[in-house]
Amino acid sequence: MARHPAPRHLVVGGAGYVGSHLVAELLSRGEDVTVFDDLSTGHAAAILPGAHFVRASLADQAAVDAVLADGPWHAVFHFAALSLVGDSMREPLRYLRRNIGEGLTLIDSCVRHGVKRFVLSSTAALFGTAGDGPISESTPIDPGSPYGESKWALERALAWTSRIHGLRYAALRYFNAAGADAQGRLGEDHAPETHLIPLTIDAALGRRPPLTVFGADYATPDGTAIRDYVHVTDLATAHLAALALLEKDRDAVFNLGTGSGNSVREVIAAVERVSGRPVPHTLGPRRAGDPPVLVAASDAIAAATGWSPRFRTLDEIVATALAWRQAHPRGYDDAMPDSRAS
Repeated sequence: MARHPAPRHLVVGGAGYVGSHLVAELLSRGEDVTVFDDLSTGHAAAILPGAHFVRASLADQAAVDAVLADGPWHAVFHFAALSLVGDSMREPLRYLRRNIGEGLTLIDSCVRHGVKRFVLSSTAALFGTAGDGPISESTPIDPGSPYGESKWALERALAWTSRIHGLRYAALRYFNAAGADAQGRLGEDHAPETHLIPLTIDAALGRRPPLTVFGADYATPDGTAIRDYVHVTDLATAHLAALALLEKDRDAVFNLGTGSGNSVREVIAAVERVSGRPVPHTLGPRRAGDPPVLVAASDAIAAATGWSPRFRTLDEIVATALAWRQAHPRGYDDAMPDSRAS
């Protein structure tokens, strides 16, 4: 019996944090994966053996067209975007121009080259200050930052593209990706690092100055902001669950979360429990654009696909992040340089 070739997937931003974990999941299923990344924030060492690699930018229309012309592609996953809420409040036009413009370049090229399925890494920042309860897909959209606005623009563009051109799409809205690959192959390595869990771990390990807690006067039980932390591998499997719906000729828009959140003080306590070390920290002012509570409900994706997070507790998530930080004190700089860029 003849073997059918594995479906081909293009992961744009696949050398980044969440994208690289999706690549790992695709490879584990025997899929054919190409990573498209300019390595401006991603890492060549995060591209696992078995994945093809094209080093290029979404700003390069010719490069995007050349890759998509080399089809057919079963699906395109889009992770490549500027993603810092605070930065977007300082440089709104840069975020809007880059994220919307380059996202539209990719979507337009997908349409012209006959791609049928597109999965967008979106954000719960679409909802701004939506209140204290878990945010569902029916919660009114009210982006609290230019970053959130840029993702909403792409969601709307995809909705119109689906209606007019038949490009099936999924938009997955999550806020705090956390943790690391349980096998120790991949982790979180940003320059500069801005995410709370790795910053807290590094403060506990004495690798950075005391952690600054931005805002201790929110209307929350302990005064610090509450976020929904979802393990990065669980986010990767959610992308594949959404893809399964696209394969049934359905669009999908889902919020991804655990339905409960943890405060900054609770994160500090979890790192102290898991590491056995104190976390030095100081209190600072609130940051612009930060809502007090952001927790996502994931009832809709659970009902549609059966997806639910495998890493259920904050301590489990912190344990994988701590293992990565301890094994890679310099992040991906501890790995051998990758020579597969083309």
